[in-house]
Amino acid sequence: MISRRTFIATAASAAVVPGLASAQGEAFDPTPQYVRIKKDYQPGQMLILPRSYYLYFVTEPRKAIRYGVGVGKAGLEFTGTATIDVKKEWPSWRPTDEMIERSPETYGRFKGNTYVQPGGPDNPLGARALYLFQNGVDTYFRIHGTTQPETIGQSASNGCIRMLNEHVIDLYNRVPIGTVVTVL
Repeated sequence: MISRRTFIATAASAAVVPGLASAQGEAFDPTPQYVRIKKDYQPGQMLILPRSYYLYFVTEPRKAIRYGVGVGKAGLEFTGTATIDVKKEWPSWRPTDEMIERSPETYGRFKGNTYVQPGGPDNPLGARALYLFQNGVDTYFRIHGTTQPETIGQSASNGCIRMLNEHVIDLYNRVPIGTVVTVL
């Protein structure tokens, strides 16, 4: 049975992006592309549609660059509106306490210490990270690169929005601090 939340999110997605309902049968393509969008978002805004695995960066009225993304596993997704208040190149990383508790086999090396993994090619946040805040408070959700490119187009993360490293570098260079991000 389809949930009310899924129905509303799918309906909202279909209203924003033309042909989204028919696109379900089309192959997923993570390659950045200029596309038209139905709703009139302000240039510079970002829209993420997790159920279709796409992030849209609005470049002008009714036009955007579309990037393929990976999103959070069921129950770990971020939804709502936030702003990008911090941007980092080759960011350091430490899983949240909830992540360590949820997956001790994966994150056990972080338990009981303050170790922070330095930035670099083996860091799960990849080449760039855009930090999402609400009302000046860090949500601990990020738009970032990944060391697992095979997860783009899937619900595989602990809630963050993953992008291919070359795509997040491109987006990072386009978006300023204060960019509004809406995740449906």
